[in-house]
Amino acid sequence: MHDMRLVAETLDNVVADRPKATARNPQHLCADKGYDYPVTRQEIRARGYIEHIKSRGEENADKIRGKRHPARRWVVERAHSWFNRFRRLYIRWEKKACNYEAMLGLACSTIVLRMAGVLG
Repeated sequence: MHDMRLVAETLDNVVADRPKATARNPQHLCADKGYDYPVTRQEIRARGYIEHIKSRGEENADKIRGKRHPARRWVVERAHSWFNRFRRLYIRWEKKACNYEAMLGLACSTIVLRMAGVLG
């Protein structure tokens, strides 16, 4: 299912508590081109967020102009790539959730130790 169809359900089911939005500190929501639809923007505003959505073609224009501070969405994609290197997580063999969570914790600790240079 396309992301734009699930935006309302996703925002309604956010687990983390949001700080109270004030005039001085409003809530912002950054999204990519997949959410660039009037319906999606309306749903985001209805839930009290200020949306920051790149329009189609705007990202390419920023690259041409040489924007000083480009968006850094690759951080999440890089983390997903690191987790996909663990075949046991990529292809879920465990039937119990506690076993899967244990393997997830082991993968996290392995990634951190590799980044620290302990495991090489």
